[in-house]
Amino acid sequence: MIGIVMFIVALILLLVGFPVAFTFGGVAVFFGLYAEGPAIFAMMPHRIWSIMNNTILMAIPLFIFMGIILQKSKLAESLLESMGSLFGEIRGGIAISTVLVGALLAASTGVVGASVVAMGVISLPVMLKYNYNKQLATGTICAAGTLGQIIPPSIILIILGDVFQQPVGDLFRAAFWPGLTLVLVYVLYILVVTFFNKDLAPPIRLHHNQQTRRKQIFVALKAILPPLILIIVVLGSIISGVATPTESSAVGGVGAIVLAAFYRRASLCMVWDSAVETVKVTAMVFAILVGATAFSMVFTYTGGDYLVEDLMMQLPGEKWGFIIFSMSAIMVLGFFIDFVEIAYIIVPILAPIAYRLQIDPLWYAILVAMNLQTSFLTPPFGFSLFYLKGVAPPEVRTTDIYRGAIPFILLQMLVLGILVLFPKLFGFS
Repeated sequence: MIGIVMFIVALILLLVGFPVAFTFGGVAVFFGLYAEGPAIFAMMPHRIWSIMNNTILMAIPLFIFMGIILQKSKLAESLLESMGSLFGEIRGGIAISTVLVGALLAASTGVVGASVVAMGVISLPVMLKYNYNKQLATGTICAAGTLGQIIPPSIILIILGDVFQQPVGDLFRAAFWPGLTLVLVYVLYILVVTFFNKDLAPPIRLHHNQQTRRKQIFVALKAILPPLILIIVVLGSIISGVATPTESSAVGGVGAIVLAAFYRRASLCMVWDSAVETVKVTAMVFAILVGATAFSMVFTYTGGDYLVEDLMMQLPGEKWGFIIFSMSAIMVLGFFIDFVEIAYIIVPILAPIAYRLQIDPLWYAILVAMNLQTSFLTPPFGFSLFYLKGVAPPEVRTTDIYRGAIPFILLQMLVLGILVLFPKLFGFS
């Protein structure tokens, strides 16, 4: 039972507010010394060395760099302004534009925080100006920002590829249709609710002649095509097998600088600042990874994994009982802890059980990724909610953001349920 006690203690410390990496590392040291003594950590340097030499994980800092460069080049601003002018006259058009831009940002940057902040700064004031419902506006921005969790090149998919020992290119390919489905569901939801309640998102009455409309379309294409080409080059090279994720992420980093130069916003200062931000984010991710590695090592040594496996194998329904229980557990944990900790602590315990039950690892990994996406929206610790609150105008209350996120959480659960029940619709066997 030491492993279970470890997990409970770690969860309590996280809820109190201790830093994630130090919590898992500290709990591992305390319980490891109690269970075995210093000898239990003899292999820890080798584990850390193997993490640092993992070529799959090398793609993480490079994709983060690509995302930060595109953020600093004000890509989101150009996209939102252009898309807003195209769809603004449709009821709920700015919200729909926000979802579509969120999908493009997800496929080009993959950084949830950057997407939410950018759209919160640019799109939210416009929606409030035109009397959009606060809850619909904030919920749309939070949900659109989290698309970076499921739409490639997603950092969580790279992490899950390492955990499940599956090619990252296969995961990117498998995530395409679920991610696109989520975008379509968001857009349909906005169209339906604004059709039945016309006060939620009134259309913007813009009077343009045909020449002005053509100019708008040209400006929109100029804003959309360059990042779209970068997306096709980066993801296409991975999915087609031409390049590994690490090689493609390096191309993406260079492409992001070229794109910034295209928009005439590139400078050595911007590249330097982006590199510093990349180091900070990467250091956080890998510090959590080292702490999680120590935790999982002690958890496994004390027999916690066998205890969990025995519990899972005794669930009624075998395969389906395991899927329902594991998805429910991940969703509940997502209310309290971040996706990185879940991916490195919980998923390595569940993955061997999924293999034992002969569950398609690609399908199960996409289920986990979509479930972890929900953790960004679920109160009280949904990071997207915090990101948006940090840049929202004073009249937008925290309760508005929480309530606005609830319909989109339910939509994510709906798509997750469809993916569980009808995997063949998404190309899984």
